[in-house]
Amino acid sequence: MDERVSFRPLPAEAPLAMPTQSLRQAPQPHDGRTRRFASSPPAMGLRRLLVIGSAIVLTGFGAREMYRVLAVNGATPLAIFMLALFVALFAWIALSFTSAIAGFVSMIGGGGKRLLAPGGLPASRTALLMPTYNESPLRIMAGLEAIDEEIRLLNAGAAFDIFILSDTTHPETWLAEEKAFLGLRERTGGANRIFYRHRAKNTARKAGNIAEWVGRFGGAYPQFLILDADSVMRGDTLIALVRAMEAHPDVGLIQTLPIITGGSTLFARMQQFAGRVYGPVIAHGIAWWHGAEGNYWGHNALIRTRAFAEQAGLPELPGRKPFGGHIMSHDFIEAALMRRGGWAIHMMPALEGSYEESPPSLMDLAIRDRRWCQGNLQHIGVLPARGLSWVSRLHLLTGIGSYITAPLWLLFLLSGVLIALQARFIPPAYFPDAGKALFPQWPVIDPIRAMWVFIGTMGLLMVPKALGVITVMVRRDLRRGCGGFFGLIGSLLLETLIAGLLAPVVMLTQSTDVAAILLGRDSGWNAQRRDDGRVPLRDIVRLYRRHTILGVLLGAGAFAVSLYLALWMLPVVLGLTLAVPLAYWTGLRRPGAGLRRIGLLRIPEEVHPPEVLRRTAALYRQADAAPATEGVLALLHDPAFLAAHRQMLPPARRPGIDPLNVPLLIGSAKLAESNSAAAVWPSLNPAEQQAVLSDGTALDRLVALGQSARQK
Repeated sequence: MDERVSFRPLPAEAPLAMPTQSLRQAPQPHDGRTRRFASSPPAMGLRRLLVIGSAIVLTGFGAREMYRVLAVNGATPLAIFMLALFVALFAWIALSFTSAIAGFVSMIGGGGKRLLAPGGLPASRTALLMPTYNESPLRIMAGLEAIDEEIRLLNAGAAFDIFILSDTTHPETWLAEEKAFLGLRERTGGANRIFYRHRAKNTARKAGNIAEWVGRFGGAYPQFLILDADSVMRGDTLIALVRAMEAHPDVGLIQTLPIITGGSTLFARMQQFAGRVYGPVIAHGIAWWHGAEGNYWGHNALIRTRAFAEQAGLPELPGRKPFGGHIMSHDFIEAALMRRGGWAIHMMPALEGSYEESPPSLMDLAIRDRRWCQGNLQHIGVLPARGLSWVSRLHLLTGIGSYITAPLWLLFLLSGVLIALQARFIPPAYFPDAGKALFPQWPVIDPIRAMWVFIGTMGLLMVPKALGVITVMVRRDLRRGCGGFFGLIGSLLLETLIAGLLAPVVMLTQSTDVAAILLGRDSGWNAQRRDDGRVPLRDIVRLYRRHTILGVLLGAGAFAVSLYLALWMLPVVLGLTLAVPLAYWTGLRRPGAGLRRIGLLRIPEEVHPPEVLRRTAALYRQADAAPATEGVLALLHDPAFLAAHRQMLPPARRPGIDPLNVPLLIGSAKLAESNSAAAVWPSLNPAEQQAVLSDGTALDRLVALGQSARQK
């Protein structure tokens, strides 16, 4: 049987060089690009002075008050240590507060849309890239099909091509991807604009996946947009992004604000409520003072291909893992390098129509955070890079600080307990050094001032939430979508309460992650669960038993000192002690569904979902309900699928150039000694299965074994 097919899994190659960048030497300016951008908002210096200067003033005031709390009769080493921790943490909170104030003012003034350009359809062609790594093919194809339908309804099909860039290592998932891709092409008629590529080796992970596409096809597309496996975007949003980039030739990247949707568990619904209500204020704030020196979050952002290829080739960091090797959190670095090369990086938080999903449980968040933590700590090695903008360095510091603050908070809490224990159990030395000192050297705390410092700190933390609620409250459509006035306020209180209990759990988990990374433990690269947050109780107990033990010890220690200290520590103690039931309960769907029915933790996008979200969900349900076919059996019993698979094979190994493929050698040997495909296939491990499916000769042997079995 002739197994050749006439379709092309990929378009003609259009290579584009993507040189590796040096962190020790700044690049020379290109084409007259300077540090001043035409697309930059006005008065950026004043904006940054207001936000950062106000944060510095607040931090100075907070530091002075905290010093008065801790050093009534003179500072001790422990008090000075605690004060240093407080200043670092308070500065973090103060900057978030002043940035949120700026975001609130920007939203009220209608900011966040200045790059939008009038006009019709795009004048250039854009690639939509979907990198995937062991994800659900049905979910990916449903989202892409919904996006493609929207684009075609807007008569913009000729302006967008879709690339599914697979780094999948599970053989059955890989075959399911190919099958789903062929079905997507058939349903949409997208033979000339929907493409699929599978990499045999996942070099440099997602960053390497994108870089490989740029090197092979980037020359044909002035810009590209990266989607995540759980993200979708409206067609009009995509067109608006492309029109904005076409109108501003100095712009290298435009980041949208993805709205979290689709949550079914209590944890996911909390995340999406917080992101929908508080997130826009925060995003508008950073966009207001970042200006043309913004950041990149890895997906749902439009990127100028020339800028990316020219400046964003990532080097390997020196040393061993976890700090050395390929850069894991590549997005921050790519934005910083493009900015260094003279390209503007913008965020457009007011552009609606960008969506993503949340991890379904606290455990899933912890798994993702572990990888992000290692990637962000890698940025320590990038901070000294030559030529980076100070704002880009601040982005890197912010990413590092988002995880370093966890152990700092833990140390701060423990320091407070130690000071209280010292004051309670160690008798004061009224005449230290044989009576030469006039005052005893032990900490005395001003309780009234401490209370006001605590209230002020909590106020700075709560104000951004309150501002987010106000921005929702003033818009009738958003207010009704969040359950009305009482539903919105009830959701705010509920989310704040549960998030407050989960905060110390996350703090301890992230502190443990930071310690593990500093000890040299690599996080690896695992696929993320996206649908169900249910985790076996024994796994939750195993992961969070340390939290419970620490909570009990802290509570007992605080109560031993005084009732007042125990009450002050109560939120932390409760959160840690209840870590296991909190992690289990928030990962269930039933509580989330119950709260939705009574109007709590709602968001407008689930009450009145946009068509692209509604269509994605419908297509996913339809595909999930269809009879499942086993990957390798479907391949061996379907000549058309087999022929298409052959066309999609990665390039063959080049003898004498590429290293030997050990899994292929072992898999081929097992095939040679077998007389049945059904018998030999289970004996191959996943690496050997993938190697066999990737090699034409080994695949021929597997097919021959399958045909021989059918003939018998």
